[in-house]
Amino acid sequence: MEKMLEVNLKTNTKTETTSKSRVKLKKIVSYAAFVGPALLFFIVIQIIPFIMGVYYSFTSWNGVSSVVEWVGFDNYKRIFTSDERFFNSFMFTTKFMFTAVAISNLIGFTLALILNAALKTKNILRTVFFLPNVIGGLLLGFIWQFIFVRGFAAVGDLTNIAFFQQAWLGDADTAFWGLVIVFAWQISGYMMIIYIAALQGVDYSLIEAAKIDGANAFTTLTKVIIPLILPAFTICFFLTISMAFKIFDLNLSLTGGGPFNSTQSVAINIYQEAFTNNNYGLGTAKSILFFLIVAIVTTIQVMYTKKKEVEA
Repeated sequence: MEKMLEVNLKTNTKTETTSKSRVKLKKIVSYAAFVGPALLFFIVIQIIPFIMGVYYSFTSWNGVSSVVEWVGFDNYKRIFTSDERFFNSFMFTTKFMFTAVAISNLIGFTLALILNAALKTKNILRTVFFLPNVIGGLLLGFIWQFIFVRGFAAVGDLTNIAFFQQAWLGDADTAFWGLVIVFAWQISGYMMIIYIAALQGVDYSLIEAAKIDGANAFTTLTKVIIPLILPAFTICFFLTISMAFKIFDLNLSLTGGGPFNSTQSVAINIYQEAFTNNNYGLGTAKSILFFLIVAIVTTIQVMYTKKKEVEA
């Protein structure tokens, strides 16, 4: 009898183990079926090219020849010692990033506050403000190039207003602000959607309580609403910082880096170095260095804003 019980216990244990292993196998297969293709494409399209890029950054190669010469850190030394154009493009990109991020988020948040109210046309207006984000950067740049060159000139001739009579894309200062205007016009609608989603998650009873306690609109905004939607600011700042740093197609189509490379972004500088000057090794070294800078800046931003979220 005892032997039969031992046999039954062993059989049940084996059955349970087999069923658990089958469940685990099914989970592994299901995960592999859903995640596997995406992971494979990510490795092939992102990871492998990145590793190859790191390798080529230590070489002298024109991107075409089969001869690849190992030069070590010479490309990086050249960037830091004698490549003044890269330094200028980095300074312009940094200046553009700070300006564009501040303006884009300010406009996006303001629009979100307005369109979160009980307006009859809010859905239509949300669509209208979001539409520029759907237009591609190259097409958008050419459209605004026509507006700055032809449209503003025509308005200036009719009204004699100095604002429209400026050579918007022919002067370094106005070309910079032209890029900021177009970038903010394109991105603000996207930021607006994120801020609206955050505002809709705010408990309205907290706002009512603040009003009962005598808080005015500004105090309610700064002391109640903004602390509650800080995660949205974290996301929006991260997106706009990375987008502004990596600006390429809009810059290429609107100013082409001109006049006299005064509005040349880092992305355009890297592109010209690799594919115009046929110096693929140096261009790749610049891209790796640029990647590290963007990664460090965005990481610091996320850590800082996340800390503010906890404090709030």
